[in-house]
Parts: sequence; structure tokens; C-alpha cells
Amino acid sequence: MRWLAVDYGDARTGLAVCDPGETVVTPVTPQIEEKSLNKCAAKVAAAAEERGAEGLVCGWPKNMDGSEGARAKTTRRFAGRLAAETGLPVLLWDERRTTVTAAAILTENAAFGQRRKARLDSVSAAVLLESFLDWRRAQPGADAPERVLPPTANEVNDHA
Repeated sequence: MRWLAVDYGDARTGLAVCDPGETVVTPVTPQIEEKSLNKCAAKVAAAAEERGAEGLVCGWPKNMDGSEGARAKTTRRFAGRLAAETGLPVLLWDERRTTVTAAAILTENAAFGQRRKARLDSVSAAVLLESFLDWRRAQPGADAPERVLPPTANEVNDHA
């Protein structure tokens, strides 16, 4: 299954995609530079369609103690918007320490300054997606802990 991972941020959003066999993860560049939640969701939806994504994995920025702060709640709203925009299921996946890991990867590859800034969120999305795919391989057939589904036709009509 082809997944698109999303590292949603206030100003920049990184994306990464895997192949249909779920073995190769590739950061998507350029990153999305957008501050509006709705406009960012529309751009992610377009990227998902362009890449043939069948599901989305959205980084869920929980606090280090596992609780949800303001950023996690905003991300949950963003994931709901993505599900509505794409019609695809969106899985929330714990993203704690992905940016730290991504920064280490970029340091190892001598990416600093503007080059680092231009790639950090997409590499974070790739780390996130690799973590999710590792879990899928270890837990075949298991449901992800947090799932945001597209609205049903009844839900859409109820809000119209």
C-alpha cells in the first residue's frame, strides 16, 4: 500500500512517500510552505493524489509524557481536514523525537544552513513513515492506535 507521511508544522510541512510494497521511503521535496491549515491540507491532498497515496500518516506531536498539548490538538484538526479533503483514512502516528533523528541524519550527510532547513521536515516525515512501516511489519493486520476517517455521506449532509 502506498502511504504518504505528513509532518505538519506552523510554517512548513514535510512529506514522505513509500512504494506500494512498503519497503522504500522517500522524502518529498520541496516542502510545503503554508501557514493556513486549510490551504496546507489542500496542498497535501494534491500531493497525495499526484503520488497515488492510499492512506496518510500524520505525525502526532504528543508531549514527552504521552499527553496531548495544544499542538497535538491542532494536528488532530488538521488530520480531520485531510480526511475530508482526500477521502482517505488518516492515521495519527506518534512523532516524538522524529525531528531530532532527522537532524542527526542531515548532520551525518553534511546538510547545514538553507540546505538543512529545506529538507528537515521532509526527512522528519520519512523517519515518521519508516517508524509506522516498521510497526506494520511487526503487527500485521493490527489497526493503528489513532485513526481519523473521512466523513460519511450522512455526516456531510448533516453539516450542509
